[in-house]
Amino acid sequence: MKAPTMQTPKFDKQFNKFKKYFSKKSGSIQEVVREPTAGGVVFRRTKKGDIEILLIQDAKDRWTIPKGHIEEGETAQETALREIGEEAGITEAEAICWLGKINFRYRRVTTLVLMTTQIYLVRALGDTDKIQKEEWMNGIKWFKFHDALEVIEYEDIGKLMLLAMKRIRERNL
Repeated sequence: MKAPTMQTPKFDKQFNKFKKYFSKKSGSIQEVVREPTAGGVVFRRTKKGDIEILLIQDAKDRWTIPKGHIEEGETAQETALREIGEEAGITEAEAICWLGKINFRYRRVTTLVLMTTQIYLVRALGDTDKIQKEEWMNGIKWFKFHDALEVIEYEDIGKLMLLAMKRIRERNL
């Protein structure tokens, strides 16, 4: 008769996922910090009435949405609109609704950064062809909605893009 094998409890699997942030190889974590950020799924309608989504390409060639740190005294919605202006040059924009939040975590040397990003649905107004990237970016571009879903790097943002399209349709935007 074969001896029963012990199964790893669910807790152990979760702990092992988290444990990598405390590995001895690159020095132990000395600090855990929270960084609140905000951004937007920015859209416009073409002359034909199609929906386009604005994405930026970061320094590591990942396509994502404009987002950044919430400054003291600023609301998440104000941050989203400010960051869209700074990162994309779109200063005329309207925040339609809150879509949700995304949690990221990453290691910065000996610091574990826990980032929470509040995401808004934002309609670009005015001359939306005059987009301009910041120096640190590798690109900025309007994508047809389905193309944006294909290139977006982060699955959680992709899910919120789908919700954004639902809200656009529901509200006939």
